[in-house]
Amino acid sequence: MPRTRVRAHSSIRTAPLRTAVAVLLLAPLVAACTGDPAPADAGTGRGTGTGSAAKNNDRPVTVQVTPTGKRAEAGQPVNVTATGGRLTSVTVTDAKGRALAGKVAADGRAWTSGRKAAPGTSYAVTVATRAPGGTVTTNRSFFTTAPADRVNKVDWRPGTGTTVGVAQPVSLVFDRPVKNRADVEKQLKITTSNPTEGSWGWLRDWSGRDRVDWRPKDYWKPGTKVTVNAELNGTDSGTGGWFVRDYATTFTIGTRQIVTVDLDRHHLTLLRDGESVRRIPVSGGTPGGDKRSWRGTAVLMAKEGTINMNSETVGLRDAYNKMVDYSMRLTWSGMYAHAAPWNARFFGRANQSSGCIGMSTADATWFYAQVRPGDPFEITGKETKGVVAPNNGFGQWNLSWPDWQKLSALR
Repeated sequence: MPRTRVRAHSSIRTAPLRTAVAVLLLAPLVAACTGDPAPADAGTGRGTGTGSAAKNNDRPVTVQVTPTGKRAEAGQPVNVTATGGRLTSVTVTDAKGRALAGKVAADGRAWTSGRKAAPGTSYAVTVATRAPGGTVTTNRSFFTTAPADRVNKVDWRPGTGTTVGVAQPVSLVFDRPVKNRADVEKQLKITTSNPTEGSWGWLRDWSGRDRVDWRPKDYWKPGTKVTVNAELNGTDSGTGGWFVRDYATTFTIGTRQIVTVDLDRHHLTLLRDGESVRRIPVSGGTPGGDKRSWRGTAVLMAKEGTINMNSETVGLRDAYNKMVDYSMRLTWSGMYAHAAPWNARFFGRANQSSGCIGMSTADATWFYAQVRPGDPFEITGKETKGVVAPNNGFGQWNLSWPDWQKLSALR
């Protein structure tokens, strides 16, 4: 199964998809930054200056840049200060021309980048200043950060350009542990075309890795366009190492579809925009043991088609080993909706599966074509083995909104 898997705090924050070249203009720009290699004296933090202060009897403006050196500490903002004058422009770019945006202090004498310097990266800093007498001087300096000893990577869902159901969360799973969760969460931004309240929550993924998901307070509004920006480059995850790139994805919310599964009455119903489209007789998990189904809200994770299902992979010994058609994954623990023609005598009458929601091949063919990843399955039934856990697929909808918000590292 593909695993293209990225505060926003409890409300949406607008963030651009890409950072534009960051040039702070307080007066006309007098110098442009290039990607030239650092000169032999790179790393002093003071740089080289050009101007005509002596001709105008102006005292020269002193510019200080930190970090400095050829193995500077990564994960720190770039700071520029001017003594004896004011900053008129500051440009900080790496060797690929990517810029660090920043903000100048009210007195015009200091500038700080909004993003942190990434590990293993060389930066050029071009600073224009104005002396009290009006003389403009340009200073240029360079520094290079030490490389990362360990790199943390991200898998995310949903994939870019997809259309998903109204219960689909944003989910980022990290290759390595994330100790600095608050620092990481601050770099995650959600932008939506409709006002949407939501929150990040930290989980231990079913795989055992650290994971952070963003879900709206209620199901998404159909048609909402969502942009995710994980501006992680230069962020230290803690013991898991550094992030050395940003991640971004965009997706759209499709039609409001909800699947209700009544295991006591042995049928499921597809609701579209609140109207019943079709009721299908099913057979759920066998009561009285480990073969029972889960209840609560599960979210369709993926449509996997024809797959091999082996009971040993879900702790059921030698109960089954067969190829199964029209498989729709609902949990990491192995609960699917799928075609189950071998169980035909139980559809609409009894729960006699090994935990999945089975239906006829004809019904599965139709149903498979109707649903999409992100559609919620709201499952009820007395003879179940419990509620789907938040990390077992996308079970976070089984937490109340206040309980979900508590899982944010920024609360």
